[in-house]
Amino acid sequence: MDNALVIGGTRFIGRHLVDDLLAHEYDVTVFNRGNHANPFEDDNRVDRVEGDRTNDTALEAAATTVDPDAVFDCVAYHPKDVRAATRLFDDCEAYVYISSGAAYAREEIPKREGETPLHSCTADQATDDSFESYGNRKAEGDRAVFAAADNGVRAMTVRPPIVYGPHDYTERLDWWIDRINRFDRTVVPGDGTNLRHRVYVEDVASALRIVAERGAAGEAYNVGDRRLVTLEEMVELIADCLDTGVDIVHAGTRELAAGDIELDDYPLYRTYPHVLSTAKLAALGWESTPLEDAMARSVDDHLESDRDGDENGPDREAEERVLSILDTL
Repeated sequence: MDNALVIGGTRFIGRHLVDDLLAHEYDVTVFNRGNHANPFEDDNRVDRVEGDRTNDTALEAAATTVDPDAVFDCVAYHPKDVRAATRLFDDCEAYVYISSGAAYAREEIPKREGETPLHSCTADQATDDSFESYGNRKAEGDRAVFAAADNGVRAMTVRPPIVYGPHDYTERLDWWIDRINRFDRTVVPGDGTNLRHRVYVEDVASALRIVAERGAAGEAYNVGDRRLVTLEEMVELIADCLDTGVDIVHAGTRELAAGDIELDDYPLYRTYPHVLSTAKLAALGWESTPLEDAMARSVDDHLESDRDGDENGPDREAEERVLSILDTL
């Protein structure tokens, strides 16, 4: 495969995917609406076709104009988008859909492809845009991939959990980096052992390419950091990357109530552990970035940006009330 079309391609995962494809000598075209700054605008190695991927006519025009060997679908948020893409690109050597670990319906450790059940998806959920239906829509997109593969399309799906790294516009990790960088004391919800699988963005990019090159039609592949860390360990890792110390203060439901804070108000916290098996992807030859390197790059990017993640978690004033209560105990 020499020619890749990236649907999306300028913000976060797609941006890193384009870099990875270029590093592996692909000819790359991005297809998007142009609503966000294009980091490849001055890069003559990257072509661009403008259009709305939810418009089948525009997507068909892109298919005709580019005639790609591989298609990477970074912005398919509704099942109909996946069905349209697998139909329009049915003669490509590979179609890879970015799904999500949120597609899994059962809480088990770890969640495995082909074993852990997926969410169902009603007709209303399939056209909804709310966060509540996100996992349902991604699961239905997976089923659209499987159906396309049954019809002879080399279509595959990649399921990441929470993605972090440079250019992360969600700013979830930025909230934690900002807290640790500015304050000596950091509140960690619960007892610090909370476990939520995360994945470094460059590893998602390499996984997408490797699945396109080596994956099997109709298969799903989980992608996530091969070494998992608890929330407290993540905080300590960030502090190490900032070359600073951090005084971690644990706070449960009762203590957090002093600041009118709930456990789930903290970004990257999840009540029940969320862990994906990545053995299937690793069997294709995929490797993840060492965690220390991934976090160091993420911290460096944060320090060079104006992101603080402030809207993602409790404000410091509320946390100070919690710390005051804990200091009296």
